[in-house]
Amino acid sequence: MTDDRPLKDVFVLDSTVHGYNLHPDNYVDGPYRERVAAQLSETLYRGHVSIVPDGNERWILGPKERFFRGNDAELLGGALFAESDTDFAIYHGVPLYGIYKDGGSPLNVGKEMRERWSERVALYGAVSPWEDGALEEVQRLIEEDGVVGIKLYPMDIIDGEIKSYRLDDPEIAFPILEATQKHGVKIVATHKALPQGQVPSEPFAPWDVSGAASAFPELTFEIVHGGLAFLEETSWQIQRFPNVCVNLETSCAFLMARQPRQFAHVLGSLLIWGGADRILWSSGVTARHPQPFLKLFWDFEIPEDMQAAYGYPRLTRKIKEQILGLNHLRLLGWDVDEVKRKIDGDELGLVKEQLAPPWSAA
Repeated sequence: MTDDRPLKDVFVLDSTVHGYNLHPDNYVDGPYRERVAAQLSETLYRGHVSIVPDGNERWILGPKERFFRGNDAELLGGALFAESDTDFAIYHGVPLYGIYKDGGSPLNVGKEMRERWSERVALYGAVSPWEDGALEEVQRLIEEDGVVGIKLYPMDIIDGEIKSYRLDDPEIAFPILEATQKHGVKIVATHKALPQGQVPSEPFAPWDVSGAASAFPELTFEIVHGGLAFLEETSWQIQRFPNVCVNLETSCAFLMARQPRQFAHVLGSLLIWGGADRILWSSGVTARHPQPFLKLFWDFEIPEDMQAAYGYPRLTRKIKEQILGLNHLRLLGWDVDEVKRKIDGDELGLVKEQLAPPWSAA
């Protein structure tokens, strides 16, 4: 008899969770309202309904109106902690304040989740260099909201114009990085590899991460969507900089479900250049339900012919467990046994014997 819950005894940390607010009433008015905000919302929804591993509609959050209003703490927490083998989650705010009025993934949703599941949720706070008081916001997020990471985005719509910046810019980005380090947070996540809407592609390349990683060796730089594009440069940064890590949000879901051999290339390339302890799992909920992708990853293997041809390592249980949660805990400086002990004390416990139906909280 096969075990249909092979991950129930594996610690799983989802490194990127968003409470999307993609409804048109949240769009910022202006010339890019339809070309960026509306297109981004539709793109996320199309990805949600089309990237379904087993083709079963139970994994789809519908109707579209419900998906667009995914900024619901109970919906997110239910999908993660009651309906999947996920044990812990990092909620990311998104600083797209020129596209969505609240940025698109408002931090208050993550704060509500953290209040509801206090031992299972941590926060990355969103910071935009174009907002007034950006440095003060870094301090407020860390000292008042208790975030454990800062989330940056390389472009936005400012006063009706597309603006972008590089993470290695000493005038725009470095003050934010200095403030992050000064106030005791060690992880900076940046959206890369996945342009959103009709905007330039260049800001989403990871080339600027190396300059920031070199200038701030005490910070860890998390490349979100790593490997979905610019794989070679991302792999080389893993090899060169011990303070660079890769977050698999979207990369794993799209490639495992649609192009498994390409995902094997992504994972194999990152692993061969030293990424085994710096690759982070993410389903990207609410963009997709976490459970089917967790099972896909646990069953995933790099084909033997690709191991022979490219020198990719075999995906051992140890490597999978590192990616699924242990790597992120280590980067945060947290003890896995202590985190497990705290989780074991809540109403769900450490080992969930039975999972609730998908999206049942909706």
